[in-house]
Amino acid sequence: MLSKNVARFNQAVCVACGACVKECPRSAVAVHRGCHAVVAPERCVGCGKCAKVCPAGCIVIEERGDRSDNKEKTLV
Repeated sequence: MLSKNVARFNQAVCVACGACVKECPRSAVAVHRGCHAVVAPERCVGCGKCAKVCPAGCIVIEERGDRSDNKEKTLV
């Protein structure tokens, strides 16, 4: 069963520093092609640890299904 919350990343703001990757206890975050972070929603438990360490402030924790398009990967 999926958790109630999930991390969402604003790719336009992400600096691909990798701090979130190191902090995630579920290995749900990766830096894609050195450009921006992405989350694997099926692994993310929405704990918020990634958001707390993000120097760019590009990560938010939201309830799953809060977005009208129901995409679970990233903010655009």
